[in-house]
Amino acid sequence: METVKETADIQKPPQTNTSLYRTVWRWHFYAGIIFAPFLFILAVTGAIYLFKPQIEGVLYQDYYEVTPQDEKISASQQIEEVKKQYPDAAVTVYRPGESADRSSEVGIVNNDESLTVFINPYTGESLGALNSEDRIMDKIEEFHGELMAGTLGDRIVELAACWAVVLIVTGLYLWFPKKRPGMGGVLFPRLNRGKKTFRRDLHAVPAFWVTAGMLFLIMTGLPWSGFWGTNFQSMATNTGEGYPPSVWVGSGPQSTIQTKDIADVPWAAENLDVPVSDLQGFIPLSIDDVVSAAEREGVHPSYSIYIPQDKTGVYTISAFPPKAQDEITMHVDQYTGAVLTDYRYDHYGWIGKLVAWGITLHKGTQFGLINQLISLFICLGIILVVVSGYYLWLKRKPKKDMGAPKTAGFNNTKGFFLLLIAMGVLFPLVGLTIIAVLIIDFFLIRRIPALKRFLNA
Repeated sequence: METVKETADIQKPPQTNTSLYRTVWRWHFYAGIIFAPFLFILAVTGAIYLFKPQIEGVLYQDYYEVTPQDEKISASQQIEEVKKQYPDAAVTVYRPGESADRSSEVGIVNNDESLTVFINPYTGESLGALNSEDRIMDKIEEFHGELMAGTLGDRIVELAACWAVVLIVTGLYLWFPKKRPGMGGVLFPRLNRGKKTFRRDLHAVPAFWVTAGMLFLIMTGLPWSGFWGTNFQSMATNTGEGYPPSVWVGSGPQSTIQTKDIADVPWAAENLDVPVSDLQGFIPLSIDDVVSAAEREGVHPSYSIYIPQDKTGVYTISAFPPKAQDEITMHVDQYTGAVLTDYRYDHYGWIGKLVAWGITLHKGTQFGLINQLISLFICLGIILVVVSGYYLWLKRKPKKDMGAPKTAGFNNTKGFFLLLIAMGVLFPLVGLTIIAVLIIDFFLIRRIPALKRFLNA
């Protein structure tokens, strides 16, 4: 079994036995041990979710596919067919098929269950219904975003993602060539230097090649997070760079409800205040008129129409299509048909546009199959880095301690700790955990000799 000193000699390049190197390596080591399993989960679930269109196309083929005919029946007729099957249900959303061979979808709430009923738009025939909680890709998305553990899971995922940035920064420092001849162990693994060297290179080299993609996936995923993402979105909204201060077509009064509370809309429109339909007493529009308005306004065919549930509510037309530049959110007065809000990609501030592109690239939809394959390569790279990192540690770990480098003095590592502080400010959850680690180290680890020896503190 190798000693810690021998392990350190293998891990680092020659002439780098410095306090800074040991400190950076120590933080990288423990951050990896703690957070790498969550990165593994994110990479696996993300790799699966990338192919949501293809997977759902196979799983739900009988619900999705219809045989094109000469003419479709109206949206109101399709909804009436659903009401015949579910007379007590509340109809919440209607989604026409985006192509001639795609079924329509009618969302309902029936006995406190959220269902999607698939309708043949040519015949009005029901093709079946799916409970929203039973859709496999929705489960994958929930596991990817919050480990199926609600708010706690969301915070854990966000914390892992933020600490992954620390892993990237510290990993780049450890990887950076230090008087090493050639590019072996830097850009490609060394196959003729023995198993120990190859194990090290199997972790470090792939990590370098996926670093940029991994950082991109992290930063484009964070806007969805519950803490960092919510605060970032509020900042973008308040500065007008998420959406401009005024996107109203007319002077319709606003409600206290935000658009994300009534519809699934693009990120830049989530905090948009919902206007109200203020001409009560008039006969509400037919859903067919709203469909005509959507087609007239050139809305992307993947749109959904969210149906008002009270007298002051509005129809919300939301298109959240594969390409960011096709996004649109519209609010339509349910009585007059007046377009109260027309908010498109071209109206976004620079932050809104940047996040919109980031989301579609993150999901693998912006450039179709090539986007999916590139993102899949990054996810597989992350999986390899995590597995090889654990394998490297287990093969080198001494029996009596964790195998981490010993704690270095503070005087020679001030710059690194300033970097950690900066990371803690940029990612508050990282800052809180750094404070927690320092408190645990000072009040617990350093006062228990056995624990101090085990952690090389």
